[in-house]
Amino acid sequence: MKVDKYAGIDIGSNGVRLLIMNIYEKDGQRIYNKNMLVRAPIRLGSDSFVHNEIKEDTLNKLVLAMQSFKNLMDIYGVSKYKACATSAIREAQNNQEVVSHVFEKSGILIEIIDGKEEADIIYKTQINDFLKNDEAYLFIDVGGGSTEITYYNNKKRVQSKSFKIGTVRALKQLVSKTEWEEVYEFIKELKIKEGTFAVGTGGNINTLFKNSRKPLGSLLSYNYIKEQHKILNELTVDERIIEFGFNPDRADVIVPALDIYLNIMKKGGLKQILVPKIGLADGIVKSL
Repeated sequence: MKVDKYAGIDIGSNGVRLLIMNIYEKDGQRIYNKNMLVRAPIRLGSDSFVHNEIKEDTLNKLVLAMQSFKNLMDIYGVSKYKACATSAIREAQNNQEVVSHVFEKSGILIEIIDGKEEADIIYKTQINDFLKNDEAYLFIDVGGGSTEITYYNNKKRVQSKSFKIGTVRALKQLVSKTEWEEVYEFIKELKIKEGTFAVGTGGNINTLFKNSRKPLGSLLSYNYIKEQHKILNELTVDERIIEFGFNPDRADVIVPALDIYLNIMKKGGLKQILVPKIGLADGIVKSL
């Protein structure tokens, strides 16, 4: 059986991920199986959102990560890959220098994508498998620098928009009241029908779902997320690491992430959220 290996590299504001998938045909269907996922804790957003550029130390870490990813892809025999950068590099004034330097040192060419492209790529993660006829869903993808909101009804995308609201921005107190007002206005314009489900993507909601120990496909209630938010908010970052086993760069952003999910769910009148554990890297592979 012929097995292809494709890879997606997601260069986010809070972390950088490499996903390698095995792809093969079975009974006329294309099957995607996750082979390997590795994450490098490079917080590009701390540079970009505060200083408007990627600093030298952070750039050096990014180069090391890309060199490591290139070596891993060679070892695993990856035949095709794509690297996409989101808001942190997109908003950095020296982003073209970053792209050129990374390519020169690692051979990996980074493609900078906008919020709409990001939502489109995530849509390619076989989201259709999660959608049912006669049902409506509000997809909420929370990253370090931006949040993408997409409304689906009867398996059709109604509207999608990206907002400069993210976990790293929130930590740095860089999310404006005006931006939140735009989110609320957007949700109001959608006229979300009663019984709509939220669908959450992003590392923080995936972590919360994993800790819930619910089987994949289960729903998390708004009240459950609110309760977990309260528990985590009362702990220090160190206590979250010790008591929940969070990575340090997850322990500080998970509370602002849950704030974002809760605010959007409340405004949209959404009582439950599905967490399919998919993300940009999955979509990159499937877009190939």
